[in-house]
Amino acid sequence: MLRRRLIPSLRNFWEEPKNVFRFVKGAFLMAPLTLSVDVKNSSSSTSLDVSKIMQSPQLRKSKGFASVNTQEDKPFDFFRSLFEGFIAGGTAGVVVETALYPIDTVKTRLQAARGGGKIVLKGLYSGLAGNIAGVLPASALFVGVYEPTKQKLLKTFPDHLSAVAHLTAGAIGGLAASLIRVPTEVVKQRMQTGQFTSAPNAVRLIASQEGFKGLYAGYRSFLLRDLPFDAIQFCIYEQICLGYKKAARRELSDPENALIGAFAGALTGAVTTPLDVIKTRLMVQGSAKQYQGIVDCVQTIVREEGAPALLKGIGPRVLWIGIGGSIFFGVLESTKRTLAQRRPKTVKESKEE
Repeated sequence: MLRRRLIPSLRNFWEEPKNVFRFVKGAFLMAPLTLSVDVKNSSSSTSLDVSKIMQSPQLRKSKGFASVNTQEDKPFDFFRSLFEGFIAGGTAGVVVETALYPIDTVKTRLQAARGGGKIVLKGLYSGLAGNIAGVLPASALFVGVYEPTKQKLLKTFPDHLSAVAHLTAGAIGGLAASLIRVPTEVVKQRMQTGQFTSAPNAVRLIASQEGFKGLYAGYRSFLLRDLPFDAIQFCIYEQICLGYKKAARRELSDPENALIGAFAGALTGAVTTPLDVIKTRLMVQGSAKQYQGIVDCVQTIVREEGAPALLKGIGPRVLWIGIGGSIFFGVLESTKRTLAQRRPKTVKESKEE
């Protein structure tokens, strides 16, 4: 009976043009609503979930190795990132310098010795206190500049150019830190080679005998070594971490960060050893002026000692920077995570919990 009444009614509906027009118009107006999900009645809803379709593997755009997606990140807080970078960088720098200072002293004495000079193994901690006074602000400044610069560049560059962002941020961080690193390095290496017995005396005598620029001896060679070193080391570290996270689909543990840091440090340290030898020779020459610049330094070393002399100290350097990279990045990531956990929660995050 119901069927006999329903069929004629449907025929009358479709035969009337006004009714058809109203139906089509209503369908278009209701289309956006039918493509949404009713959260309250999701158990009984049969509407189409567009977000699930867009998130399906078939429709996702594939990304290259170690690419970064920052589109859904939290708003960028420059000053908080700067502050946390200062704390994490300073902590990591002091821990590394204290633990590995003797190895660095041996490396410096090897590089500074001309010809077949003997290496003295006494006073391996000579100049540590003064060096830490410089390493603390230098490491803090480096990471404090590197972290916000990296985050800003990652949001600016396409995902597949994340390596360029890391290289650039590393170089910028190194340039900023060089203002503190160079005087610290000059004083440290002069003390390590026995020219001075205390940091205050070293600063006073260098400034009086060579002028203020004496504290920045070898500045260009320092930049020649440290800018590539910082850029390459942090780029290798960040890219391996990103690739590891993508493959493991989880955050890395502190031992994993330390292992990657050791590899990045050792590799970069080996590659930049000739630059380190040149930098050391220019910094420790003092007022004697044995070398007239970077080119003259290279030519003199090769002529008088042979090309292998440019690799002097490579063993201690790789060991020192490899272990140092392990400790530095392990402490750095651990400190950053601790600081992130202590951040005050926003109103949105509190509501979500």
